Amino acid sequence: MASIRTLKYLNVVQSHLTKSFSKKAFIRQLNTSSRPTASQKGGAIILGSALAGFTAYGIFKKLQGQTVLDEKFKIVDSVLNHATVKAATPPASQPSVWSPGKDHALYLWIYLKPTANSKDVAKVAATLQKMVDTIVDPTMKDEEDEVLAGVGFGPNFYAQVAGKTRKNFVYPYRKGNLGDMPSSGGDIFVHAKSNQISKLFELSQLFINSLPKDSVESFEDIYSFVYQIQRDLSGFIDGTENRVDDEGRQLIAVEKETGGSYVITQKWIHNFNVINTEKTKILENWVGRERSDSTELPRKPITSHVARMTGGNAFQQPKAYEIVRQSMPFGTVSKEAGLFFIGYAADPKNFEFMLDRMVGAGGDSQCDDIMKLSTNVKGTYWYFPGQSELNKLA
Repeated sequence: MASIRTLKYLNVVQSHLTKSFSKKAFIRQLNTSSRPTASQKGGAIILGSALAGFTAYGIFKKLQGQTVLDEKFKIVDSVLNHATVKAATPPASQPSVWSPGKDHALYLWIYLKPTANSKDVAKVAATLQKMVDTIVDPTMKDEEDEVLAGVGFGPNFYAQVAGKTRKNFVYPYRKGNLGDMPSSGGDIFVHAKSNQISKLFELSQLFINSLPKDSVESFEDIYSFVYQIQRDLSGFIDGTENRVDDEGRQLIAVEKETGGSYVITQKWIHNFNVINTEKTKILENWVGRERSDSTELPRKPITSHVARMTGGNAFQQPKAYEIVRQSMPFGTVSKEAGLFFIGYAADPKNFEFMLDRMVGAGGDSQCDDIMKLSTNVKGTYWYFPGQSELNKLA
């Protein structure tokens, strides 16, 4: 079945084949109908060549008779469909990897006992989507009650059950003048998103209870929430530089050869004494953005968070690396609260660059001022295998 975008293109073709118009006007409308996907771009090139030939025969003159129109439209239709079918399709990734966020998220961090049977544990983990389907009937779900979930594995565990990944993803301990970034390890991690937190609780409970008896050493389940429309608990808007288009997010997050994704998870505890008492201007200099609307500061310290992440403090500094952030606030007023940081990338080097610059290991010995208002207490890397890789573990 043709995609909605492809149908829009075909509608433009059909509408213009019924009237006299210039080739230039036709191409202009094609270009402004919608942004084409990679496969559609290929189709546009083929289509352009085909239309050039059509023009030579006067196809763009007003056509007489529906039969002639139908025949010409079939030619254009077949060209577009042929281009789309021939386009390479990357291996499928798990549902959590590049999909949009929801009102709530589950971060389930699991440590296994040394005596746990890795193969048996992996078989259970590979059935995550079946667990999701028991919580939300796949034939009845909609965007309001759907659960988008994925499961990842630590490097040692994945090596035992599936072998080597294409890239190394060992998370080193880091230490900087403004604080440490501990390497916490872990064996299994589940990231799930839903507008209903109760469904995430159900999934966490079902997943833990489905694992082989006496296989779990310990686990932590954290439930996050949207705060003041995409703000961090510090009051700053989170994820300003995140890609919003599906194609861009897949490009950054998904390893094209496998459909897999490398993931960083970190637990940050905010210091609200600092956040609530420090002058806004100082906080903005630490972050590199205005607190009210996330506008980037034209002039900002090299130690600001924005400068550390992009690689320089110039205004709108080109980013050296990108990730797909899916971080959200968590916690309670009575106990700890902060940000659960999670990001996806096709290569762990994207994380390495950013983390090194946060602790002063990025070549200039400068640390990230964001660590003045929040403390990193836990962190590691995971590999979320592509769907076909995950299925092999079942």
